[in-house]
Amino acid sequence: MQELPMDLETFKRWNIGDIRVTRVLELPPTAFDPAIFIQATRDDVLAHNDWLCPSFTTEEGDIILHFQSFIIEAGGKRIMVDPCIGNDKPRGHPLLDRLDNPFLERIERAGFPRESIDYVLCTHLHVDHCGWNTMLVDGEWVPTFPNARYLFARGEVDFAQAETDGDAPAIFADSVKPILDAGLADTVDPGDAIVEGVTLKATPGHTPHHCSIVLTSRGEEAIITGDVIHHPLQAALPHISSNFCWDDATSIATRRGILEHAASHDILLLVAHFAGSSGVTVKADGDVWTVEET
Repeated sequence: MQELPMDLETFKRWNIGDIRVTRVLELPPTAFDPAIFIQATRDDVLAHNDWLCPSFTTEEGDIILHFQSFIIEAGGKRIMVDPCIGNDKPRGHPLLDRLDNPFLERIERAGFPRESIDYVLCTHLHVDHCGWNTMLVDGEWVPTFPNARYLFARGEVDFAQAETDGDAPAIFADSVKPILDAGLADTVDPGDAIVEGVTLKATPGHTPHHCSIVLTSRGEEAIITGDVIHHPLQAALPHISSNFCWDDATSIATRRGILEHAASHDILLLVAHFAGSSGVTVKADGDVWTVEET
């Protein structure tokens, strides 16, 4: 595991018609042995390094990942998507354990004080997608975004609460339950529009109730994918899932569907863990795909 240099104050932004999306990083880009995260080896990476390196991989065959959030501005509302890992939280992996990062200051410098967020939308409830739901204040976990409603896909809370492996009970206790106890959580379903042009799409596999966010405005479209795909290598090798997927077969089918749709309709994908700009277009290459940064 190796942190790579990057100016974390450089906020990437996209316009999809009248909708604006801003990416804010929590951690520096980090290089990993691919086998830690996905069902692939360095040899798999090196076979595709002519187009993966240097944005997405190292010359040695490690994969580069981001940990970040996207903030949507649409319909006069501000929607925080997947609020990262969070500070002060005891976790089993040293990369995630008891962080002390200026993430809230960073989103404020990007133009989003935490009090200005209207909705927090978690594509799913894994450790790196819900951590900043809460913050530690006087020894208690309290909602980080006090004026926001927190949106969870129907069934995802029950699935997360039932998980017993690893850090799952702690994640639920410090990053989900306080939101439920505060009465700030709303259940949403695939097809629901959060605001005009921002719609949920069922993308199961990584978790049973994982959702992605479809953005449409003035004839343009983008999808914030969540963890449908973790790394661009999975475009070339779509049968490779992450090591953290609930069901590999479902995740493969969902991933192939998103990649096919994006390639056929020239749709921008904004991907939770993609390095580089984190926004890509998809190009068909036979029955698999490659991606290009935007």
